[in-house]
Amino acid sequence: MTRAFTAEPVDTEVVDWIVDLARRGPSAGKTASLDFLILEGLQTARYWDTTLPSAMRPSFPWPHLLSAPVLIIPWVEPNAYVRRYREPDKVSTGLGAGEDAWDVPYWWVDGGAAAMTLLLAVEAVGLGALLFGLFEHEDAVRHEFGVPDGMRAIGAIAIGHAAPDRPSTSASRERSVFDQVVHRGAW
Repeated sequence: MTRAFTAEPVDTEVVDWIVDLARRGPSAGKTASLDFLILEGLQTARYWDTTLPSAMRPSFPWPHLLSAPVLIIPWVEPNAYVRRYREPDKVSTGLGAGEDAWDVPYWWVDGGAAAMTLLLAVEAVGLGALLFGLFEHEDAVRHEFGVPDGMRAIGAIAIGHAAPDRPSTSASRERSVFDQVVHRGAW
């Protein structure tokens, strides 16, 4: 993950190609409830003004994250899945009863797949990216950018040309050992 960016812009055609790939990912029941809010230029400054007040910026550990020229926020609508699963070809699943009927909320699964596709596509074109959460700022971002009620943010993905930076403290953690996490045929 890239936590420091230059201010060099990213071509709109590249951003569109990346988002086009992400929109083609899996969708439970082909619900296709995934939208992308793309923020570029001054819009990224509006995002940071909404989520990171100026007074908090001096203590923010990743100041060059704010230089990312593009932010993409994938949004899903959980109720679209509920509506889709009320349709005749899906009604027998019982998932149309409401969001609580879903043991695995596939809007998060589908949205996560889209986010991962974005991250891989960004890497494929030689750019840097960082996926980070909106946390308590989701409603403020929704309001600031006119996102309809009922939509939920997967997170925000900063995209741009990487700048030199120090690794996060998490980067020093070891990855799981392959043979300890892969189980072929049985656990």
